[in-house]
Amino acid sequence: MNTSETLADLVAAEDVLLFVNAAITATGQREFRSDAVGQQLSLDFLHAYVRVNYRRVYASSLALDINDHNAARIVLGLLETAGEASAEERRTEGRLIAARLALLPPQRVYRLFGEVRRAGINNRRTRAIMRDWLAARPDLGHDAVKYRGGVKTAARHIHLRCPEGAGPLAEVGAFLFRPGRLPRYEHRLLDAWRRAHYEQGAVAELPFTVAEGFAARHGMKREVFLKRAAPRMTRLERLRTHSVTQRPEIDLTAMPLTRLALYVLSLPFEQRAARRTELTGVLRTAARRAAGGHAGSWGRVHAVLDDSFSSSGSGQKRRRPLAVALAGHHLLEALAAPGAYRGLWTSGRGDALLVRPWGPTPLGMRVLDALEPGPGGAAPDRLVIVSDGWDNAPAGLAGEVLRVWRKRLDPGRRTAVVHVNPVYDADGFDVRRLAAGVPTAGIRDAEDLPALVEIARFAEGRTGAAELHAYLDRRVALFLGEKETVS
Repeated sequence: MNTSETLADLVAAEDVLLFVNAAITATGQREFRSDAVGQQLSLDFLHAYVRVNYRRVYASSLALDINDHNAARIVLGLLETAGEASAEERRTEGRLIAARLALLPPQRVYRLFGEVRRAGINNRRTRAIMRDWLAARPDLGHDAVKYRGGVKTAARHIHLRCPEGAGPLAEVGAFLFRPGRLPRYEHRLLDAWRRAHYEQGAVAELPFTVAEGFAARHGMKREVFLKRAAPRMTRLERLRTHSVTQRPEIDLTAMPLTRLALYVLSLPFEQRAARRTELTGVLRTAARRAAGGHAGSWGRVHAVLDDSFSSSGSGQKRRRPLAVALAGHHLLEALAAPGAYRGLWTSGRGDALLVRPWGPTPLGMRVLDALEPGPGGAAPDRLVIVSDGWDNAPAGLAGEVLRVWRKRLDPGRRTAVVHVNPVYDADGFDVRRLAAGVPTAGIRDAEDLPALVEIARFAEGRTGAAELHAYLDRRVALFLGEKETVS
């Protein structure tokens, strides 16, 4: 292979990693150092650029651990530009779209269907994808009550046949398009919605978000309504009403690790300290669950964790970077060999449960500490840095430390170094990096850390587009294979 071909492959690999990092971290919302408009414009450019130049990679990204916002954007982009793909590409894209839609929250899928309708995408393949997704819903009557506008838009777009007469689909059709025609419904929720207009007791039978409107209409006291609605609340609805109910019955043991870390950080210091045993226990349990088969397999692990002021995030993503660091701290402890983990916070705090966003970001000093040999004089097998990359005390020290360490002290790469960054840098169209030789990956949920470490190795510049495409092909095959096994 000549030099120009090698450079082209490296550029292609870098472009792909750029997009993957953005698709994992960016949501078009305001970040600590950039506003929502800048985030959205940056994402618009990246999606268009990768879709036009690397369509195969663009579709394959649906099989990766990207966030729901970008998954929906990719689906819309593929459907909107189906004419640019070959017949074989459309078949593969159709399978990837169907598999990804099955994993997305229903409210996001209905929102996506609304965008499809507004964009005028009405070809046969699109209608078939929408029809198959609706047919696979476990209870379309429940969706009609909870997501009425979304179901109605989708049904109109695909010309869903809702015959008159008896049957579940007939009732859904009457509910959506001919309200008030039927004296009652056989479907429990549809009839509860009908009765809730004049019967206060029926309000508690409805999904929480629907019941809230009826409760306000009937003048129900908030505390009484929440107590009656509690059995039908989702986990997130329980969390949102936490401050109102004062003592919600939340099952922390079933909560995902990063979501659990967000909950812990929302508590005052006094509550965290008083519930130390409980909170530490559930965090470690969630971390072991997230580690799965990787638990204890990473050897000696040292981590640098960013709890500087910028980890406070933004009004839309409040404390998200700090939550990823806290969750990552416990996950790395589970991934390390027993007793072989050391976590260092940029603030110098030693109590992970009481961290808060504060102060500058002295990453360089903490990296120096983390590279110190552990017990027995052995260097760490892995150094993991969880930070937004704004090394500013002093600026650039972390990158210089890692450069010298790699060049002079560890040229054989005995210590694997990886930087995971939970914040998308809109100006740079990527997550901010510490140094050119340090593999960096975007991260949204700490649970994805083991998979992201594998992706990050492609960022070292020692592998090209062929290896990256092979990795993507494996992920696509696994993604579609799992989906087919489930069905």
